[in-house]
Amino acid sequence: MEKIKSFVSKHPQWTSWIVLAIGMVAILVWSARDVGLLPGQWAALIIATILVAGLAVWIIGWEDEEEEEEPLEQAPEKRARKERTTKGLTSKVRGRLGGPKKTLEQRAEEPIEELVEEPAARLAEDPADIEAPPLPPKEDATAS
Repeated sequence: MEKIKSFVSKHPQWTSWIVLAIGMVAILVWSARDVGLLPGQWAALIIATILVAGLAVWIIGWEDEEEEEEPLEQAPEKRARKERTTKGLTSKVRGRLGGPKKTLEQRAEEPIEELVEEPAARLAEDPADIEAPPLPPKEDATAS
């Protein structure tokens, strides 16, 4: 048992791959049990499933590697850069929707009627946004 614990702590990605692959293969076998696959097809599916599990663990591991490589001094700079980007996006959205920026907490405190009536009132200000253009006259099919 001690060897298993040491392997898990030393190799978390290998462990994740093994556990995920076992689970995915079990789901595959259970869901395709009545399909009537040949042994070669089963082998190909199981190998592909194991490889997909490894790929998933590897991709998920990218985020862990990025966090490990980033020094602690750069963390505030990265946070400030994200805030600037978020503020820029928020102002673009605010410009399109009009009105002041509201936080999620402020939106949660508003009655639902305000959330529905506010955009509807803005649309009602400009009737061109609401009215559809007139339809072209129908041509009579019997006249030809």
